[in-house]
Amino acid sequence: MENKFGSLRRRCTSIMGGTPLSEALDSKDTMKQFLSDRVVKAARSLCSAMMERNPSLIRDRKYHLKTYRQCCPGKELVDWLMTQSECLQSRSQAVGMWQVLVDEGVLIHVKHELNFHDKETQFYRVQGCNGVQNHRAIEKDSEDELQESLSLLSQLGPDALLTMILRKCPSQRSTEDLEVIYEELLHVKAVAHLSTSVRKELAAVLVFESHAKAGTVLFSQGDKGTSWYIIWKGSVNVITHGKGLVTTLHEGEDFGQLALLNDAPRAATIILKEDNCHFLRVDKQDFIRILKDVEANTVRLEEHGKTVLVLEKSSEWAKQGGVGNNKYKVMSGTPEKILEHLLETVKLDTNGNDAPDACMSDFLLTHKVFMPCSQLCPALLHHYRAELSEGSDQEKAAYVLTAKQKVVKLIGQWVALYGLLLREDPVAMDFLERLKKEVENDYRLSGVLKEQLRDRRRIKVSENGYNSMSRNQVFDWFWNSEEPVGRLQPIKARDKVLHEIYNLDGKPLNLLLPVNASVQEVMSTIGKTCDDHVLVKMSSTGERVHLKLDATAVYTALELNERLFICRSDEVDDLIPLKEQQGPERGTTDILEQMGSKDIASELTNHDWELFTTVHEMELIYQVFGRHKFAGTVTANLERFVRRFNEVQHWVVTELCLCEDLMKRAVLLKKFIKIAAVLKEQKNLNSFFSVMFGLSNSAVRRLYKTWERIPSKIKRIYCAYERLLDPSRNHRAYRLAVAKLSPPYIPFIPLLLKDMTFINEGNPNYIDKLVNFEKLRMIAKTVKIVRGCRSQPYVPSSPQRGLADRMFLDGPATRLSTYSDLSLPLRSPCNIRHYIQNLKVIDNQRRLTQLSRMLES
Repeated sequence: MENKFGSLRRRCTSIMGGTPLSEALDSKDTMKQFLSDRVVKAARSLCSAMMERNPSLIRDRKYHLKTYRQCCPGKELVDWLMTQSECLQSRSQAVGMWQVLVDEGVLIHVKHELNFHDKETQFYRVQGCNGVQNHRAIEKDSEDELQESLSLLSQLGPDALLTMILRKCPSQRSTEDLEVIYEELLHVKAVAHLSTSVRKELAAVLVFESHAKAGTVLFSQGDKGTSWYIIWKGSVNVITHGKGLVTTLHEGEDFGQLALLNDAPRAATIILKEDNCHFLRVDKQDFIRILKDVEANTVRLEEHGKTVLVLEKSSEWAKQGGVGNNKYKVMSGTPEKILEHLLETVKLDTNGNDAPDACMSDFLLTHKVFMPCSQLCPALLHHYRAELSEGSDQEKAAYVLTAKQKVVKLIGQWVALYGLLLREDPVAMDFLERLKKEVENDYRLSGVLKEQLRDRRRIKVSENGYNSMSRNQVFDWFWNSEEPVGRLQPIKARDKVLHEIYNLDGKPLNLLLPVNASVQEVMSTIGKTCDDHVLVKMSSTGERVHLKLDATAVYTALELNERLFICRSDEVDDLIPLKEQQGPERGTTDILEQMGSKDIASELTNHDWELFTTVHEMELIYQVFGRHKFAGTVTANLERFVRRFNEVQHWVVTELCLCEDLMKRAVLLKKFIKIAAVLKEQKNLNSFFSVMFGLSNSAVRRLYKTWERIPSKIKRIYCAYERLLDPSRNHRAYRLAVAKLSPPYIPFIPLLLKDMTFINEGNPNYIDKLVNFEKLRMIAKTVKIVRGCRSQPYVPSSPQRGLADRMFLDGPATRLSTYSDLSLPLRSPCNIRHYIQNLKVIDNQRRLTQLSRMLES
């Protein structure tokens, strides 16, 4: 996992706040000042718009016999802002935007309160608003500036709103406030291992605490423990007597919990390492109460003196007024008991067409982690054949039929989630065939199921518009599973793929081998023994990795520009990268300038959708937990999709660093920014981030002469997009943007993998020898995001002008070359598609930096 995705995860978590504009944003202080200047400018734009469109908004106000000069109530400010932007979906969103201006000191409460209030009786003044109208008259593109200001504030608003909510006294937080805090806690390392109910209780009691100066002592060793702390921003040093500095804790980590649990004095001294540290504090009495509440809402089922199932009262069940079967949710248990509990809660309707229960789908998506098919199938067969030992014949018959229906329904959901992937599992297929025969031989059950099948197919016919339907419906587990339609087919476990392996002299050997072939099988096919030969993968930088004999699927796991070599053990040091691994020597600027930005972006999205649809959700689980733990599985489709992300990223850098003409390079840079805009509009977030990462590469950022030639309007658009790359608060800006999207869309896959890795590494698979089902629930929730993205069919974008086109309309376009009749074929969809699917890139960062320095020393 680390080798394959480590560099990508590190890229996701690195600071990408700098922007390659004329300002050198190298330090945190410079970035903060730059952002502050932009906020002040945005405030001026808002104020001038208010003065021009609604001059009576800011005036003298009277309240309780007192006059407040030149101000406006918070409620009216929110009302006005809601009318200025279609993007604002709630008043709390507008509150967050005004809170940004309060935090910056531009919007000031008449009594100097720190929080913005959406109330008629709370008054605010805009600092420096006098004389803005005159400035407005000479300002160009005022509407564009207003929309850019609203865009900036909407990006900064969520963080400001969250901080404002945390500053509130816990008793004053609304239900909506608690939901905002809870959503944030989902991505905090210190509480990753806690259950949903505990995180929700924490949201209600957390206290915001901040300290301005580094060196401040938060508490000393030996002090009485009164609170548990989570670092929200900044870092602290942990110091003990005799040892001095023990460690440094950073954002997302916690301290102080042990003293509360053991009712003991503090074991260390905590000192702020940097200025402006923020903490989330849980006081002792709340901490102890939450522990007691958890215990009170927990039910433990025992067999033979051992706990076999741990349940927790569901808050969702309580909200629904105690209606339904899911009064308790599974926290942990033995695999068999978890399955038994799920079957007990299965609801049977008339046609079996209802959506799967969330807990059931969580179980089915993750069962291979703790209950492989070799264990699940016999257990299901046992429940299918269960009988009632006591009662009348009618009661026994009803019990048997119900038990069978529940098992069949669960299996139906299992097949629906996995689709044709189950056909790759011989154990599962053998079980399904055996059970199918038993179902068909049971006339009562088969009659019920056939009726349900007719109903479901009738629904499908009405949805898809088919004109006919066969009368003789044959029972089939896979009746609703279809092969994916598209040019690109998924790579399956039993497929054979062409392996290209090079000798020491650089000549290739082409072998058709199973996708999961081991290194030993590859070498045997070549006819080389493992005694004196090795299989090596080598990158474009010359980095060599000896592959172990039992390693499998090594060819499809190759990263960008990596190749496989076979040689004697004593020849490894003589291996050198192939010329093709080094990437192109000339760029394709002349080709790119003859293709439209939207055409390029559309083909990128079309190809990404083909790749994305081949990735089964289970591949994410196999990758995160380790494919070697799941026999007969593949992650080749996921690896191909991630490799594409890296390819597009390096394509952007390669083309810019190989374009020697300054003017052409500036036009190309502008084109890539527009491509990013179109990708975002098309909801292709994976390639949007890939292009943006390419533009933020150090080899591109240092091209100051090139960036100086980009119009200021385009720079502002780029800066707005760059905010989405901000990794702070666990990529909060990106997550908020995604929350507003409706399917279909392509998510930022590397971040999903990072989230799943975070959950996996931060939580044990077993608690007291019981399956930690709460962890698997969190894993399944992330996996379901992929399913949700594809829940609606993808329709290629239309050629109509979109938002991205309007943003980049700044007068007639200036072409560096004129199109001739000979160049027109390059603009055809077929040629653009061929170009996009066959990108040639340089992935050697050192070489890219050298090329960049040659362009602009």
